[in-house]
Amino acid sequence: MPASPVRSIEEPARSIPVSAEYDVLVVGGGPSGLTAALAASEDGLRVGLIESRSFVGGNMTIGLPVLGFLGQKGNQIIDGLPQKFIERLRKERDGASEHRPCPLHMGITLVEPEAVKTVALEMLTEAGVVVLFYTFFAGVVMDGDTIRGVITESKSGRTATLAKVVIDCTGDADVAYRAGVPTEKGNADGGMQPPTLMFCLGGVDTDKLRLSIANAPPQARTYLTDFIPAEYFGQNHQFIVVGMRELMAKAKQERGLQIPNERTIIITGLKKGEVWINMTRVKDTDGTDARSLTRGEIEGRAQIDDIITYLVNYVPGFEQAYFTKTAPFLGIRETRRIVGQYVMTQEDVLACSHFDDAIAVASYPIDIHRPADDGCTLIWCGDCYDIPYRSLVPQKISNLLVAGRSISATHEAMGAIRVMATCMAMGEAAGRAAKISVRGNRTPAEIDVQELRRQQLERGVYLRNPDGTRAPAAEHAPAA
Repeated sequence: MPASPVRSIEEPARSIPVSAEYDVLVVGGGPSGLTAALAASEDGLRVGLIESRSFVGGNMTIGLPVLGFLGQKGNQIIDGLPQKFIERLRKERDGASEHRPCPLHMGITLVEPEAVKTVALEMLTEAGVVVLFYTFFAGVVMDGDTIRGVITESKSGRTATLAKVVIDCTGDADVAYRAGVPTEKGNADGGMQPPTLMFCLGGVDTDKLRLSIANAPPQARTYLTDFIPAEYFGQNHQFIVVGMRELMAKAKQERGLQIPNERTIIITGLKKGEVWINMTRVKDTDGTDARSLTRGEIEGRAQIDDIITYLVNYVPGFEQAYFTKTAPFLGIRETRRIVGQYVMTQEDVLACSHFDDAIAVASYPIDIHRPADDGCTLIWCGDCYDIPYRSLVPQKISNLLVAGRSISATHEAMGAIRVMATCMAMGEAAGRAAKISVRGNRTPAEIDVQELRRQQLERGVYLRNPDGTRAPAAEHAPAA
């Protein structure tokens, strides 16, 4: 007689050792996490950073530029720690470009992935942050509505790390979700933006590519790109191509290629002849489910060959191109979002909204890779918009902050604030808020937000006056 399938196993209770205690613990070492840890450690607090991979940098290591340092009017609106990071990358490792205006993405700041890993770790260790790699977040230690710490799993076993304030920079709201914070996923139908597995090609004649676009006659629609005028490519040696829809359609028809994307997306790297390709598209992937992520990695890799065939045989400059590497992991655009004290909306973005508790300014458009088809929605506001501190403060849990794409926002607003430079700005604010919380023995929800704003401004963060001009630090200095 066949045995019935085992559906669950009872795990016996056990004592879990406490491996460390911190004033502030950051979970996740991506763009928001590394800046959160740096900001929290500014005046001597004990700060820990837990990261599941063997490096920090997150999505900055997968071949995408850091988008969004510039606003839609060409002014720089991301400053402070993110700017210091870029300056150090550029100075010490030749690992970052200048901030270049882009008609489609507002600004392009190219970074070298390996330089990101090295410089970010150097900055963290110099700041006294205790970094722990190869360590997976596995649960929370709760005391009522307070997180006493987190439980982790690693080669060393299962341990607990305690902290006065925890900052969730996982990108997936993992800590918040396990702690019982209300969360949402996807659009009204639950559909989430599909992820992309970036890959890199060498041997590309990028001058031939850009000049084929710049010099194409107006009627040559094959080479025209989405929203980016042809003359842009005549002036810039490093660039992003988004478009070539007709050319791709021709390749699919003539060669039967399976490319689940309607646009060609090419990003030049910092090295000569290097380009990163943002064209794989893995629908129905849930970045919070290991099996789904595994299927996504398999499918993403399977799509690469047809994309390379298209590029080499149809796109100018790719005739001698060759494959060099894939990104270390899928680029996830959307998973959970917390429900916080304030939910940012599409209307906030498009109205260029100003908030009294603004802790960062962003300008990236609403950019949604639609879950149900191969297209993309892009909507610009014409200027920039504030990110309120309340959207980083979750409901229900008193000593938790969230930074990055999983802050409190709707599906549409998240499509705008999810990019890396903006996430870095949010991380800086969260780290500084956690520091104020610990120093003042107050919960993150109880801190003086104007004090946070004053410290942000003193550290070079870009914030706006009600009339839209940049707020100087002197305006928020304490009275004599």
